[in-house]
Parts: sequence; C-alpha cells; structure tokens
Amino acid sequence: MNLQDFSMMRHELILTAAAVLVLIAEIFWNPAKKRSISLFSIILFSIVTIIGFLPMPRGFLFGGMYISADLTILIKNILNVGVLIVLIQSVTWLNKDENTEKISEYFILILSTLIGMDFMISSGHFLMFYIGLELATIPIAALAAFERYKNRSAEAGIKLILISALSSGVLLYGLSMIYGSTGTLYFNEIRNYISGSNLQILAFIFFFSGMAFKISIVPFHLWTADVYEGAPVNITSFLSVISKGAALFIFIVILFSVFPVIIRTWQKVIYITSILTMTIGNLFAIRQQNLKRFLAFSSISQAGYILLGIIGGNRLGMASVIYYIIVYIFSNLGAFGVVAAISNATGKENINDYNGLYRTNPMLSLIMTLALFSLAGIPPVAGFFGKFFLFTAAAEKQFYLLVLIAVLNTIISLYYYLLVVKAMFINNNENPIAKFRSDFPTRFGLIICVAGIFITGFASIIFEFIKKLSFGV
Repeated sequence: MNLQDFSMMRHELILTAAAVLVLIAEIFWNPAKKRSISLFSIILFSIVTIIGFLPMPRGFLFGGMYISADLTILIKNILNVGVLIVLIQSVTWLNKDENTEKISEYFILILSTLIGMDFMISSGHFLMFYIGLELATIPIAALAAFERYKNRSAEAGIKLILISALSSGVLLYGLSMIYGSTGTLYFNEIRNYISGSNLQILAFIFFFSGMAFKISIVPFHLWTADVYEGAPVNITSFLSVISKGAALFIFIVILFSVFPVIIRTWQKVIYITSILTMTIGNLFAIRQQNLKRFLAFSSISQAGYILLGIIGGNRLGMASVIYYIIVYIFSNLGAFGVVAAISNATGKENINDYNGLYRTNPMLSLIMTLALFSLAGIPPVAGFFGKFFLFTAAAEKQFYLLVLIAVLNTIISLYYYLLVVKAMFINNNENPIAKFRSDFPTRFGLIICVAGIFITGFASIIFEFIKKLSFGV
C-alpha cells in the first residue's frame, strides 16, 4: 500500500487527526478559556467537511474490505454536513457552566462515532461493517448519558447500551449463519452463494432484526422514545438524524449488493414492517406532550416512509432514499434546533409550553412550522418532493396498497404536526415563553437548516445528480 491508497480513507484519517487535535487542545488549553474549544472544534470540523468534497481516488483497500466509491463519498459528505449543523447548534448548551469541563469530551465522542459510521459505510466485508457499527455505537451511548448527574440521562445511556448489546448479538448470529452457508463475508462473494435456502432466509431475518433496532423499525422501536427523552436535546437530534441516516445508508447498500437474489423475501418483510412503522409511529406521536418524545415517534414514522423507497429494489428507490435523508436531515435538525434553543433558554420541552409562542418569538415559530411542514410532506417544501419520490419508487413496483396506506399515514402525521403549529399560533397563553434572542451559533444553525429545506426542495438537480451516480448494484 502506498500513500495514494491511504488517501482513499481520507474521511476517516482526517477525522482521526481532528479528534487528536481536540484532545491536544484539551491538554494545553487555558482552563479559564475552555469555552473557546467549541469554536476551535467547529472550525476544525468545518475544514474536515470542506476537505471531504475535494476530489479523491476510488478503489478498494485491505483486499476489498474497504470500498471507496462515488456513493460512499456522497454519503459521508452528507453525514459531515449534518454533524456540522449539530455541532453548531450544540454551542449554547456546551457553554453552560455544568458542561464547560466536558466540551472536549463531547467533540471527541462525536468524531469517534462518525469515524465508525464512515468505516461502516465503506465496508465491503461484514467484519469491517461490524467493527464500524460498534465503533459508531459505543460513543453514542456515552453521549446519551452525557449529563450523567441527571437520572434521565444516565438511564438513557444504560438503556441504549443494553439495547445495542442485544441488537449486536442478534446481528452477529445472523452474520454467523451467513458465513456458515456461504463460506465468506465479502459482500461481492456472498451474493454468488445466496440461493434462498431456509438457513439463509433465517440468517437474513436475524440480520434485519439487528439493523431494525438501530433504525427504530417497529416492533424493534421500544427503546427510542425513552432514550430520546432522557438524552440532551442536541444528542437526541444526533441520534434521530445522523445515527439513523448512517444505519439506513448501509442497510440499503447491503440489501441491494448482498441479498438481491432473495428480494421477494425481504420485500415481504419490509412491506409488513413499513406499514407497522408508519402507523404505530404516527398514532403514538399524537399522544405525546414532551417534544423530544413527539419527535422520537415522528422519526419512527419517517423510517417507515423511507422503507417505501427500499422496497422497490431499484436505483430509483435508492436515489429516493438518499434524497429523502438529505431533506430529513435539514428538516429534523431545524425542528430540534428550535426545541434546543427554547430548552436552553427556558428549560421547557412540552407542547403546552409553546402555546402563544408566535406572540413572543415569531421567528422561532416560523422556523418550527417550516420544519414540521417539511416533515409532514406539505408542498412546496422539500419534504413533499422527498415523499413523492419515495411513493413513486414503491408505485413503480406496483405496491399500490402500500402507497395508499402511506398517504393515509401522511394525513395522520399532518394532524399531529399541526397540533404544534396550533399551539404556537392559535392557542392562548397568559404567560407564554418570554421573548429571548438566541446566540449567533443557534441562529446560524437554524439558517443553514432553513436554506437546506428550500434548496433541496427547489433544486431538482440534486435528485438528478444522485440518480446518475453509479451505485454498484
């Protein structure tokens, strides 16, 4: 291997270097100026994000265990942009007195989990995939318990690590059966030995179940609301968007590259779980008062919609999923950004607390409305086009009943999203949340989200670009 070969791993290497630099800054930084580490780390990660868009070689490393291709590079860059927004939105929370001593730990954990996600996304071998998955999961559990002196946060971390251990065990059992029936763990070799035998079908079910825990697909979703509620708001947004997005990306790649022979089998599984995930996610969201739990069930239902793109088993479906996740990142981070801003300023996180918010904080109310409308799929915002492409991908394969159920679920989701809008604009409140002005990082993060919602919605060139990529399927 020469230097050019290692440049294929540019994303992982520069993220590792960034984590080391943050660690060095923690050691040598003036303790009286610890808050400035946030600015240093965000500037550093901004440079990392920009470098990720520069041209880089494509190819294979470690005998094909690591793959660098147009698709993997695109996915990593999408995740980098999402993480950058999360980091910007986290500055206000990190600068609180109780978090000042843990600023470096926060950024190191975020970078560590992102390194794992990048290795997972570039994997061409199930061993590399599993190592990346675990490297991405363990730091997230620490992040969920970041506010360790708060019972809810500690409980969230414990629940997440236990569920992750269970799901990893189920996943590994499925991978062991795949290896036992094929004799290899390389993606491009396994597909040649998949015949649809009973053992291989059972192996796929275990693999799917393990991944379903990570993506919060019903009935493997029960941990989601509790962990989202207990974790700090900014960690919840990371879990909801970045962690789920990375898992969905590698899930669809493995389905298309490893299991194309048994597509009829996994289409049936996805058909059932998609209906359950959309319906249960939406129905339970209606009952929620805490906004983090509300957005947790919203994210569960969104995973159900994304399965519509996967079930098609074609390039249109894959392009639709990637495009929708881009839209989802900007929309969900916009909603979480407003929740974080209000939580940091007032400590309030319930829907009833938002009654009359428009009277005192009109801009935050408008941004929240735009983000929720995009999640609901109301035209002409980006979420409408995202859902339209997903429904089109499913309809193209004649899953008309599934599309009809998805449309009905969209109507249900519109109802509970409008409950929040109604609280902000219509409900009376003698003591609404007092007017406050967010700091620059919070405003800047929200501006990026709003711009992303409009740009991805009206720039059809983005979807066309994704469709033209060589997906290797």
